[in-house]
Amino acid sequence: MISASEFRNGATIIIDGDIYVVIEFQHVKPGKGAAFVRTKVKNLVTGSVVEKTFRPSEKLEKAHIDRKDMQYLYNDGELYHFMDVETFDQIAINKEDIGNTLKYVKENEMVKILSHKGNVFGIEPALFVELEVTETEPGFKGDTAQGATKPATVETGASVNVPLFINVGEIIKIDTRTGEYLGRVNS
Repeated sequence: MISASEFRNGATIIIDGDIYVVIEFQHVKPGKGAAFVRTKVKNLVTGSVVEKTFRPSEKLEKAHIDRKDMQYLYNDGELYHFMDVETFDQIAINKEDIGNTLKYVKENEMVKILSHKGNVFGIEPALFVELEVTETEPGFKGDTAQGATKPATVETGASVNVPLFINVGEIIKIDTRTGEYLGRVNS
């Protein structure tokens, strides 16, 4: 059990049977009335973010999240297949349980499988990935507008906004949390 006064960013808790992670918290002591803790929590299964307030003495069950490194093998339409590289055990996870977390992950890359009490509920890809641009409009000499971007498709099929000078065949670095272009990778 964890009391609301002990909340920290990244703490995982169970509220009404769902697993949440604390994104932001703030201890508030108003001039009148009792103190309270204002939080922003993210549901780890659905991805929705909600604001909740708690009394500092309120106790919640702490969620113990297991993170296991596994290799992403392939997708057969409805199921995504992963393998434990130590035991070679394979598991298949529903498309609905994964959402779009794998849109920047190539086959045979390592990911973290998130589970709570043996139930897999999510996947954490690497924070940064390097992918090849497979489709984009060509850049022209003189396209030097500050901060101008164009859409590009990378080898996993995901779309990323890139600067005008990026061309097909270039390797770019992407932040998987935001989907932002971070830079070119020197070959």
